[in-house]
Amino acid sequence: MELTDWLLTSSERGNSATRLDRRRPDRAAWSHGNLVRPLVHGATYFPELLDAVRAQRAGDLLLFTDWRGDPDERLAGPGSEIGTVLSEAAGRGVIVKGLVWRSHLDRLQFSETENRHLGEEIEAAGGECLLDMRVRPGGSHHQKFVVLRHPGRPERDVAFAGGVDLCHNRHDDAAHGGDPQSQPIAAAYGQHPPWHDIQLAIRGPAVGDIEAGFRERWDDPAPLTRSPLVRLRELAHHEDTRADPLPPQGPDPQPCGTCAVQVLRTYPNRLLRGYDFAPDGERSIARGYRKALRRARALIYLEDQYLWSPHVVECFAEALTAHPGLRLVAVIPSVPEQDGRLTLPMNLVGRITALDRLRQAGGGRVAVYGLENHAGTPVYVHAKACVIDDVWASVGSDNVNLRSWTHDSELSCAVVDESRDPREPRDPGGLGDGARSYARNLRLELSREHLDREAPRDPHAPDPLCDPVAAFDAFAASAAALDAWHDNGRRGPRPPGRLRTYRPPDLSRTARTLCTPLHRLLVDPDGRPFRLRRRNAY
Repeated sequence: MELTDWLLTSSERGNSATRLDRRRPDRAAWSHGNLVRPLVHGATYFPELLDAVRAQRAGDLLLFTDWRGDPDERLAGPGSEIGTVLSEAAGRGVIVKGLVWRSHLDRLQFSETENRHLGEEIEAAGGECLLDMRVRPGGSHHQKFVVLRHPGRPERDVAFAGGVDLCHNRHDDAAHGGDPQSQPIAAAYGQHPPWHDIQLAIRGPAVGDIEAGFRERWDDPAPLTRSPLVRLRELAHHEDTRADPLPPQGPDPQPCGTCAVQVLRTYPNRLLRGYDFAPDGERSIARGYRKALRRARALIYLEDQYLWSPHVVECFAEALTAHPGLRLVAVIPSVPEQDGRLTLPMNLVGRITALDRLRQAGGGRVAVYGLENHAGTPVYVHAKACVIDDVWASVGSDNVNLRSWTHDSELSCAVVDESRDPREPRDPGGLGDGARSYARNLRLELSREHLDREAPRDPHAPDPLCDPVAAFDAFAASAAALDAWHDNGRRGPRPPGRLRTYRPPDLSRTARTLCTPLHRLLVDPDGRPFRLRRRNAY
């Protein structure tokens, strides 16, 4: 197998201005020799992040980006609030730099106030946190990563990247009781919404790539916002509006694993003044998916917050049409995050049209599920992960929707393990590529949680879930049993598993009448006019 079969070459990225593909002597568009570990759930990620930050000392470097940051969100109990932890690091002499989306107004259910407060805490302690609104109209900075560098101690260098924000709702575990520090979402999820999410811990040369991506944004000479009113307010409140220089970037960490990692992004084609590092935007996340999906033969396993828009799922549909043996399993939220009179039907129209297109292409080979905890409360799926044929795996901030593929800033890590999975010497897809350890283990870990199955004691022992058809059937059988238990009034013992067959809430005739033409003619399901996305074709 050649990595160019699965990963984008520099020319295929479609952004010659980025430094990512010219950092290394060989100009490779990815790095080799990385150790990548999935941290499933905030309760796994947050304590590891806490330990890593508290181990930093004067002169070390901490860089982070976030969509929303709640300064009082605890990483591991009292005294571990993220604002406190980052401020303490700055007080020890750690160089702390953050880029947080400025956000829309709180009254529109966004996070302007909390993001501002996080930045104020960090700035008061000697760090620097900028509120970044260098986005397209209606867009956001959606990246969520943390980079920790240690001059003189490179063995400690690590990057955390994925879908977990440093905010309320995210500190949940596999039991899915929800984060005690909760933010309300749709009523179906209760007072403490159960939350399913994934972040990666990455060590090796790819840490330098993610750091370089941060530096591109940090060094962007464009004003942090174009709004004259906001700029006047910044001046009145003496807000930090210009980024101080960063210290020079050090050498990449040495190889320490077997994974090739490619950093993929989305940046829009900004109106008027574009990004210096992406003057025409970058859509390597969309391009990376399209390339990998062309090689899909056996199983696409997807966990996604949205799975909206027939325009985006078309590349999945093309793969299903081209290969009659290909199956797709998708795990998504049972209910959209917002249940307003307009937002709920708009969200459902976008999702229903996308699922209709997938089922038109794949029929019974397409299976879509929601999750619930053992108390029967739906679990909000915030994860953004895809595994194709147990070879290519992506985890990031991006969702399968138009916003993530064309409009918001996103960062994802596509991983191809150069170590073959010893449990599966044959190739399930017929391409001679063979299952890879990282991608297979990621899929198995997620599948076992949803099926309530334990991992074999011997990690090299055969597992029925390794087989794509057996895995597809196991999901179907588990969901059918749990659905039947609910339909029977929950009588008798609850069957194992957390999977429910996805059944979208019924839309009234009035809602369909109003929202369907609005969706088709005026806006996409992500809330942007079509005229704003024509220049963002991927």
